[in-house]
Amino acid sequence: MKPNASSGTGCPCGRPVPFDACCGRYLPPEAAPAPTAEALMRSRYSAYVMGNEPYLMATWHATTRPERLGLADEQPRPRWLGLSIVRSEGGQNTDTHGLVEFVARYKIQGRAFRLHETSRFLKEDGRWWYVDGDLQDS
Repeated sequence: MKPNASSGTGCPCGRPVPFDACCGRYLPPEAAPAPTAEALMRSRYSAYVMGNEPYLMATWHATTRPERLGLADEQPRPRWLGLSIVRSEGGQNTDTHGLVEFVARYKIQGRAFRLHETSRFLKEDGRWWYVDGDLQDS
């Protein structure tokens, strides 16, 4: 499933461009990596929306990556509603570290939730990796 790939409503990450021109270009295994920490954060959110666990695992730094996420086993599955970037520090082409604070909204069985996290990213060998994050009170 390619959400919003041609609908013109924008990418699941919240950018007003088609999925294929935004996060979709980073998700295939043979694709070039996301160029910034924020682009990686946005593409990881889109991967969660799509249930793309292989991409999530492949972009998680080996030192903190879990053995598996079990997205397919989640019952009931969350329905992701939107992503808002609160702030982004560093994480550009010439940086080695980045920080992205975001709020992701979702529903489970009609009940609304907010995931507010400050995520840390590391650039190694020209590639950005998700390292970990701190949950914030919302």
